[in-house]
Amino acid sequence: MTEPRATTLTDRIDRLFQVVRRPNGEQHSHEEVARACRESTGESFSAAYLWQLRTGRRDNPTKRHLEALAAFFQVPPAYFFDDEQGRALAEEVELLGALRNSAVRNLALRAVTLSEEGLGTVTDIVEAIKRRESKRDQGE
Repeated sequence: MTEPRATTLTDRIDRLFQVVRRPNGEQHSHEEVARACRESTGESFSAAYLWQLRTGRRDNPTKRHLEALAAFFQVPPAYFFDDEQGRALAEEVELLGALRNSAVRNLALRAVTLSEEGLGTVTDIVEAIKRRESKRDQGE
């Protein structure tokens, strides 16, 4: 098995934007996140600066900026600093992002009491719907 590649700070920040979304499913805007970071740190933090961090044009934020980003996206600051913990947290971030969708959370909570056979049936149904929607989206 190959070791997963270390992710960059840029990758990690971008992943948070991709996965941790507003309740309506839309991504948070750079301005929205920057404003929250400014309010939590009292320091300068612009939407342009956040965009630069997210795209790799800047790569040396202060510890306080990373702590503010971690607080906004509700991840531990170690997500940005520790490769091993970052990989583990990235998986949790994806799960947390999905569970912030109330319909997904409702389905997951209902599935908790199902038997292994019942869970298998639900998984089969979800996979069939995903395939159908994927074909529809591709115009087939």
